[in-house]
Amino acid sequence: MQTSPSSGITVGVRAAQPSAARFLPLTPQVFQILLAVSDHPVHGYAIIADVAERTHREVRLTASTLYDALARLVDQALLLELDAPPAHATDHDARRRYYALTDLGRDAVRLEAARLQRLLNMARDKNLAPALGRARGRK
Repeated sequence: MQTSPSSGITVGVRAAQPSAARFLPLTPQVFQILLAVSDHPVHGYAIIADVAERTHREVRLTASTLYDALARLVDQALLLELDAPPAHATDHDARRRYYALTDLGRDAVRLEAARLQRLLNMARDKNLAPALGRARGRK
């Protein structure tokens, strides 16, 4: 990336991409879906299982909710539907569709995490959330 001396505008590959900020705030379900695919491409059922386990079933995704969200996220270029299973897929079923996080999707989930962190900090400032380093369940 380079900054134009005349305009002060940063130009380059990343500058040409649409801003991820336009997708904020993310719904809890979308945030969890994007987190589920952040490490490597996964199929729908694996996303449902990962979200349920990671959130201790606080966020539940039905198949219809998930696949509607996946279609929307692909349309928004936050996710990419892969044409073939990833190399790590050992239990491949031809009916499974695998999804990967795009750079725009990664930017969106990072911005949402930062937004949530700011909200948590505001609650801490008002003594409405535990301070950092405080053991869970202790007062």
